[in-house]
Amino acid sequence: MGTAEERPGPERDEARPVGGDFEIRIKGRVSQAFRSAFAELTVTVSPPETVLHGARLDQAALYGILDRIQALGLELVEVRRLPEGRGPGMDPAFPDSP
Repeated sequence: MGTAEERPGPERDEARPVGGDFEIRIKGRVSQAFRSAFAELTVTVSPPETVLHGARLDQAALYGILDRIQALGLELVEVRRLPEGRGPGMDPAFPDSP
C-alpha cells in the first residue's frame, strides 16, 4: 500500500480571503414575511423575480442562504458572483436596483 502524498496546507494564522458580492434571483415576488428571512441581504422585487444582493458573503454564508431558499420552498433562478464594486444600484444592467 502506498501512502498519501502530503501537501502543505494553509497555516492557522494565515488571513482568509474576504467573501464576494453575490446576486441571487428567485422566481416570483417574495412576500414581506419571506423577505424577513433574508434580513442580511438587500431585497428588491424586479418582476417576475425577486433579487437578493449580498455583500462580502463567504461560502458558509452563501450556502446558508441557499439552504433557507430551499427550506422556504422558493424557486432559485440564478446565483452569480458580482464583479468587485458592483453591488445593488451599481450595475447598469439592472437600473431598478436600489
